[in-house]
Amino acid sequence: MDLVFKALADPSRRRLLDLLHQENGRTLGELCEHLEMSRQAVTKHLTVLEEANLVTVVWRGREKLHYLNPVPLHDIYERWIGKFERQRLRALHELKRGLEEDDDP
Repeated sequence: MDLVFKALADPSRRRLLDLLHQENGRTLGELCEHLEMSRQAVTKHLTVLEEANLVTVVWRGREKLHYLNPVPLHDIYERWIGKFERQRLRALHELKRGLEEDDDP
């Protein structure tokens, strides 16, 4: 999980993930069109994302296609966000139920 947080800490890498979310299966060239940095810099960012398992690669002939892997993001959501939301939603449900009971004659 540390690798995922490290990968997400950089705005350029978050931008790459956003681009892959918009259209999965992009080549390095297609990703570079949307960023103002060298191909080498984009490649380094993609390597960090691959090491964090946020991006997977599929070779199609000589083309290397990059795909977003949302599983590590879901794991973070479940561990750090989901459990807190469950408590809040449970409290809202109990509040609603209590208010509805008060309305009964």
